[in-house]
Amino acid sequence: MSGDFAGDLFLTLAAEGRLVLDPGSADEVVAGLERTLALVRSRLRIIRIWEQLPVQRLNELPAALRQDVVDAVFVDQLTPGRLERATVELPKYIEALRSAGRLPPVH
Repeated sequence: MSGDFAGDLFLTLAAEGRLVLDPGSADEVVAGLERTLALVRSRLRIIRIWEQLPVQRLNELPAALRQDVVDAVFVDQLTPGRLERATVELPKYIEALRSAGRLPPVH
């Protein structure tokens, strides 16, 4: 599963000046990754709350929460541990892309 993410590689490339983006593009990509990270963290919170319920009955949840629980649990069952790994790796991508947007272009 470690091959699915390349956060350390992105950090290395940015530190070496081999990953360079114009600031506007970097900001746009970083904003998207931050939204993704927030969604991943939200899904993990939902899973943790769901797992702590003494009796897990989906039909007893408010309708607005049912689909969120189903989505979060489904993703976790399909790819166990991937959400947790994403919370470690996505901040590396964010840091690397922020750095890449601050570096002057290499000629």
